[in-house]
Amino acid sequence: MNIKETGFILFLENYEENLSFYTEKLGLNVRERKDGMSKLDFGGSYLMIENNGVLNLNEKNRAQNPTVIRIEVQNFDETINELEKRKVNIEVRKFNWGKIGVIIDPEGNRIEIKDF
Repeated sequence: MNIKETGFILFLENYEENLSFYTEKLGLNVRERKDGMSKLDFGGSYLMIENNGVLNLNEKNRAQNPTVIRIEVQNFDETINELEKRKVNIEVRKFNWGKIGVIIDPEGNRIEIKDF
């Protein structure tokens, strides 16, 4: 197998609202956009968001979405401060192995920011 790049696909019920969340709030750049689909820069890979997903007003449980999007960053505290300035609701949790910032997107999908 000759892998060129890896990516993740996230299906969303309210595609346009979430496109704004991922680009304006999280700061991911749009690499490609077509009708009902956008490919976003995601470190050394990409995050594709598409329509036809299912919304949940609360955090989705593992049966609804067994995947967590994790973003490892070089400067955790600086990143958390930047996200808070963008009005992103983020909860910092500390563990013996490190700390994470938990974000729930507008559709209930969990995103974690982790110190690298």
